[in-house]
Amino acid sequence: MELNLLALETSSSRCGVALLRAVDGRLEVSVREHEGSQEHAERLLPMANELLAASGLEPAALHAVAFGQGPGGFTGLRVACGVAQGMGLGLGIPVLPIVSHQAVAAQVEATAAHAIVVALDARMNEVYLAVYRQAGVSDGEISWEILQAPLLIAAAEVVPWTAHHLPAWSACAGQPLELLLAGDAWDAYASDMQHPAQWRRADGARRPEAASVARLARQGWMRGEAVAPELAAPLYVRDKVAFTTAERMRGEGGNPKAQPSLTPWVPQPLTDADLDDVVALEAHVQAFPWTRGNFADALAAGYGAWVLRREGKLVGFCVLMFAPDVAHLLVIAVAKPLHRQGLGGVLLDWCEQQARERGVEGVLLEVRPSNESAISFYKRHGYLQIGVRRGYYPAEKGGREDALVMQKRFAADGAAA
Repeated sequence: MELNLLALETSSSRCGVALLRAVDGRLEVSVREHEGSQEHAERLLPMANELLAASGLEPAALHAVAFGQGPGGFTGLRVACGVAQGMGLGLGIPVLPIVSHQAVAAQVEATAAHAIVVALDARMNEVYLAVYRQAGVSDGEISWEILQAPLLIAAAEVVPWTAHHLPAWSACAGQPLELLLAGDAWDAYASDMQHPAQWRRADGARRPEAASVARLARQGWMRGEAVAPELAAPLYVRDKVAFTTAERMRGEGGNPKAQPSLTPWVPQPLTDADLDDVVALEAHVQAFPWTRGNFADALAAGYGAWVLRREGKLVGFCVLMFAPDVAHLLVIAVAKPLHRQGLGGVLLDWCEQQARERGVEGVLLEVRPSNESAISFYKRHGYLQIGVRRGYYPAEKGGREDALVMQKRFAADGAAA
């Protein structure tokens, strides 16, 4: 199968373009790169034209255009996405968004026994973090398992967060995993991200490269993952990039920081003394929250219930009911200012660990169809929809909303089935 694919990568200070040509099983990739974060917009198209001219191709010969969608520098992401969309619309060809962290992971020499921890500098003492594993190789093509989709986390939290999750990743892989560290944040925040000696740094692989984006895009093309240009979008995981004037006047600094250390990382049992704080947090994050009586009844019934606290302040909780064959996750919540920092994963992993220790077959939960972010979160953690409960949730104006029933089953060895 013939494929001519152009790949753009501008999520860091490096501006890169790669032209991938695949004909009769032969794969050729040519690259142009330029260093300079303020020059992406003016450099990108000229470099693309140089590659096409050197290869003797007209733009009309392209079958698709790919771009590194981030997370990364906001301006850079918009440049690559905008140029990709413009080319796609002008040439009538589809677009392939590629997560920049996976492009870095694909630059690492690794095996299925490695968890590749990609940490990219997000500035302001924060890190864009993602974790990948090579799930296998078929016909020379690597298939990837996403152990953690990109999230924003304080640099000082990267090492304890990774150490906390490593046992769960190993359990899912069915073997002890060794860590390979990639990305430029390990150097940018070396003092905050000091790690055990056995966590090995990968050679090179500091920032995403256009050639890697191109190769991943080819795999996506073969899987039918190309999208219409108007559907392409950058991947942002930071919602706030600067403090307001009022916040700076309160002494909060020129830039928002990720929250300080959330210790301990191990959830603690929920007690009657926690009820007021739990009810307040629940009311803050849910439109139809549990009442104090609901939580008190759960404790009285002997349900599993745990909290996460930082410096005495409640930051998250979960409640789990154990049945003979399955654990039912009744409620889980994290304080809104701490969303997208991995705490939901900490609580969910803890629930799964408790379920495994009791020998049940898996974890069951319900989620509103309208809660797309929660559905995506559960899917990333291996949950599959198994049914629908009609009119399960209360809704606005006295209405009802269905519940999607999702489940994660455990294999006999403790890994996810």
